[in-house]
Amino acid sequence: MQKFIVTPNEAGQRVDKLLFKYLNTAPKSFIYKMFRKKNITLNHKKCDGSEKTAVGDEITLWLAEETIEKFRETKKVEKVPCHFKVIHEDKDILAINKPAGLLSQKAKPEDISVNEEAISYLLDNHSITEEQLKVFHPSVCHRLDRNTSGLLIIGKSLYGLQHMSEILKERTAKKYYLCLAEGILCLPQHIKGYLIKDEATNQVFISQEPVTGSHQIETFYKPLGHNGYQTLLKVELITGRTHQIRAHLASVGHGIVGDGKYGSEKVNDWFRRHYHLKHQLLHSWRIEFDDLRLTAPVWPEFEKILKGERLWSIYESLQNN
Repeated sequence: MQKFIVTPNEAGQRVDKLLFKYLNTAPKSFIYKMFRKKNITLNHKKCDGSEKTAVGDEITLWLAEETIEKFRETKKVEKVPCHFKVIHEDKDILAINKPAGLLSQKAKPEDISVNEEAISYLLDNHSITEEQLKVFHPSVCHRLDRNTSGLLIIGKSLYGLQHMSEILKERTAKKYYLCLAEGILCLPQHIKGYLIKDEATNQVFISQEPVTGSHQIETFYKPLGHNGYQTLLKVELITGRTHQIRAHLASVGHGIVGDGKYGSEKVNDWFRRHYHLKHQLLHSWRIEFDDLRLTAPVWPEFEKILKGERLWSIYESLQNN
């Protein structure tokens, strides 16, 4: 026999969903049979699995230890080095500054992403235990392209994950990016369009008219200054679609420097030769929600290019705002 008390990270789930995680190799038919036979109880009463759990609920498994162990696959968490920088941390969320080149989430089973690095970090600072990981995994609340750097929010708790997901879904959070765009821009612009994604190539296209499968997008940008060749932009992401900023700016003739999919090959080649740049200069700079205003400084590579292109003073004055 085993019993466990429902924690905040487990509350709000159906009992059957929670048991599917706890007895993660057991057939669903077995678990429902145990409900019917009263071998799994909720607060010492019979349950059918559809009940929603609350903090402090007691779930009892009236099963032999051998049976429980048979249906629990426990994988040792392989800790990995962390390449991000912590911007903010509380009991519910972890805000990090992600470097370019690091995946937000796995694309293949063997990948190491922000999720794996964050779990290693949270285990090391005792925010979560391996036992707790059996029923709840901290996870990113939104994504950044692999080669986009900057602020990323991770839900440490179930509440944090759900609350941030709701904020982002309802678009009540304000998200600002910095990027180095091709050409000279002088006036703020609120641009609109329709985005179509080609799943086969993982590339998007922008249309001024709605077409089948398209999504309406809105992007606002404010030029901060230029050097006669490129412009440092502050971009507000009003809608959030795959590659939106990159493709939207390229569609109006101002692709992002270093962007191999949507930018100018001639410009990219110059920056590769002079700075060994291998990714787009797009950085998730600031997020504002609830009472928080989180800002992530640009990474050293972006800093080096801004200094080399005589735009660093513009960025420095922005940091003081």
